Amino acid sequence: MSQLVASASTTPLKPNNPVDCSKETYDVVIIGAGAAGLVAALRAHFHGLRPLLVEKSTHVGGASAVSGGGVWIPNNHLSQSAGIKDSIANALEYLETIIDDVGSASSRERKIAFLTEGPKMAKWLEDEGFRWVHSTGYPDYYVERDGGAVGRTIEGTVFDLKNLGDWEDFMLIRKAAGAFAMHTFEYRFVVNFKRTWEAFGAFLIVILRTIFWKFWGCLPVTLGMSLVAQLLLLVKLRGIEVRRDCPMIKLHVDDGKVAGVVVKKDGVDTLVRANRGVMLCAGGFAKNAAMRQKHTKGPVSDMWTSVPDGDMGCAIQAGQEVGGAVALLDDAWWGPTFVNPQTGETHFALVERSLPHSIIVDSHGKRFMNESQSYVDCGHAQYERHQTVPGIPAWFIFDSQHRNKYMMWSYPPGKTPDEAFSSGLITRGATLSELAGKIKIDAGNLVLTVQRFNAMASVGKDEDFNRGDHFYDRYFGDASSKPNPNLGPLVEAPFYAIQVWPGDLGTKGGLVTDEFGRVIREDGTPIQGLYAAGNSSASVMGRTYPGAGGTLGPAMTFAFAAMNHVAEIKEH
Repeated sequence: MSQLVASASTTPLKPNNPVDCSKETYDVVIIGAGAAGLVAALRAHFHGLRPLLVEKSTHVGGASAVSGGGVWIPNNHLSQSAGIKDSIANALEYLETIIDDVGSASSRERKIAFLTEGPKMAKWLEDEGFRWVHSTGYPDYYVERDGGAVGRTIEGTVFDLKNLGDWEDFMLIRKAAGAFAMHTFEYRFVVNFKRTWEAFGAFLIVILRTIFWKFWGCLPVTLGMSLVAQLLLLVKLRGIEVRRDCPMIKLHVDDGKVAGVVVKKDGVDTLVRANRGVMLCAGGFAKNAAMRQKHTKGPVSDMWTSVPDGDMGCAIQAGQEVGGAVALLDDAWWGPTFVNPQTGETHFALVERSLPHSIIVDSHGKRFMNESQSYVDCGHAQYERHQTVPGIPAWFIFDSQHRNKYMMWSYPPGKTPDEAFSSGLITRGATLSELAGKIKIDAGNLVLTVQRFNAMASVGKDEDFNRGDHFYDRYFGDASSKPNPNLGPLVEAPFYAIQVWPGDLGTKGGLVTDEFGRVIREDGTPIQGLYAAGNSSASVMGRTYPGAGGTLGPAMTFAFAAMNHVAEIKEH
């Protein structure tokens, strides 16, 4: 793995002296219009500042818009209203327990700042007009560990995209608006809707909700689309300027301070001055193949990520150019991912791998992990396995029971379109040996692996990897499968296989920031006038993932905290 902390330069900042640029001045310039950038713009405006929100793409939202939209905020007001007992102390104990020491990015001060400011941010957004819903029952990913809890995630409620009016076309991937009006905590029921009355009832609610909204001529969105759209509406109502199709070229330095940015506006390099600072919220580098190859040990591809195009690491590189330290560039928000070989479409396999009648094996036909564990842990396990046995890609093996009982990707139970096979996404075999031959893995080992797994499934105990022993495992399992909701034998032909790649929800490394969101140098001193949040910054969560929304929660919180700090300083 690459070094956790590095710096492009530790020399004093030097003026860039942009030439032939028109000059504009704002109090703060925010780069990137995802969830973090939108929160930063709103908070700056709340403090009476004049922000400019700059987005290089035609659409706003970035990775936030295509995410599940969960926001992990321990001790938030919705959890309290639901009667969940939590505290900063409990949440800090949890984070201290699960996060290994990876340096300044995960300092105790940053953890405390996140836990202190996060609930304030969530309540303030609600007071400003944002509509939250509590993600009922969603557990921390290591809920059994000290300080773990259930119910720390919140998300945006159903939102009518038509409320944006002439800003509706700002949104990324509007086609998602035609899907179910479903919340993250309902997904497990939708996948399992044929298995229990509870799941069917929840699925029916989702269907009726979607029909109701569309009957009234609405364009309902949930998940990340709701999160971004609601924030965008608040930005619009406050008259905050959003400049799209406007990529940042470089940071502008004056008198040893970051004092603005050079952007390309209508094809012309334009200097935009920032009286109080620049906020970098432009995502990570999930789509930058060169950066990923440089920093990741093992096979990696920008084609496996769930992040939209444009996530090229420009903000991180700009910060490095002025002396910012970086950390965790070798890591990402990993997760098992299916990729359609014909279309390139990706599917982040959140639930399928946790259901009975399925396993994941390496090229030798052997299991190597608890398939139901946190997706980040699955990603780390796949890379670790690949160091000794070819495990990238791995293979998701399942039988006809799995296909007939559960949704998979967008396919209803029991209905797999011909193009799923013709595209090469799914391979089918009449026997396990035939399937192994088609996907070119060791047939003998696969048969033995399945025989052992079936024996363990029959008694409900995975003696090899403890699948189903943990609360999070069982959360996405099949409640009707006894005695273990994650285990079920693979016995009904035909059998199926899908390649499993270590995809991601974005990169985890970036500029190192302090508890105020200020970018710091390798020696720990802050760069005056420069802030960062989201995947442009190194994650406070280190190499782990605490719970659903463990990316968006800190991203939005540190954007909020950074603008509070900006409001307290004098103009440059």
